[in-house]
Amino acid sequence: MISTSLQTFQETLSVPPTLIPSSPQWINFVEAMTSGPFATYAKNSIIITVSIIVIQFLVMIPAAYAFAKYEFFGKNVLFALVLIAFMMPGQVTFIPIYLMMADWGLIKTLIPQILPFMSNAFGIFLLRQYFMQIPEEIIEAARLDNASEFKIMWKIMTPMAKPALATIALFSFVSHWNDYFWPLVMTDSNEVRPLTLGIAMLKQSEGISNWHIIMAGNVVLVIPILIVYLLCSKQIVKAFVYSGIK
Repeated sequence: MISTSLQTFQETLSVPPTLIPSSPQWINFVEAMTSGPFATYAKNSIIITVSIIVIQFLVMIPAAYAFAKYEFFGKNVLFALVLIAFMMPGQVTFIPIYLMMADWGLIKTLIPQILPFMSNAFGIFLLRQYFMQIPEEIIEAARLDNASEFKIMWKIMTPMAKPALATIALFSFVSHWNDYFWPLVMTDSNEVRPLTLGIAMLKQSEGISNWHIIMAGNVVLVIPILIVYLLCSKQIVKAFVYSGIK
């Protein structure tokens, strides 16, 4: 992908294929970014992805804390519903959600790309498992110091679960930054389309054979994922090898 993004049009068609461009064509990136409203696409992708992650944390942390540290009526049934939601593909629900958003007049906004993902079943499951490993003595000590449940959850439990939160944030970021199917269904104008659809539309605007331009667009799409992964990689390792509180 990177090699093709820096090649000339002739090199992309050469046989055998060219691995190293004779002269890197950085102009390909300029052409890819100016072939459509890519500033709008990028802004939409950032708004959608960041909004989803923030809302998921606001829903996920209290839910995981309740499942891990509280006993209440129907707890097992509710957690089973979370696991069912974890196993259910989005393709099963997109028709009723689309009809609902259309009835509410929200198709021409970013909301249909954000609201259906406000809960993260995988995140609730992973964070619950992480919270369950935190000793009860820490929570009881905080309660003896008159700390409220809200303060225990956000000031004690959440900081101790940073590796799990970083892992969930990365998985959620990659999933929604790369999402193609859902935005394709839920949008009908460039004003609300994310970067994935903008890159896909390069095939129409630039022609199917202009792979150097298409691959330049894909490089731009992938770079944020690599940056986020490099920032979160250590936390991800900690999340999966965590064995207790030091």
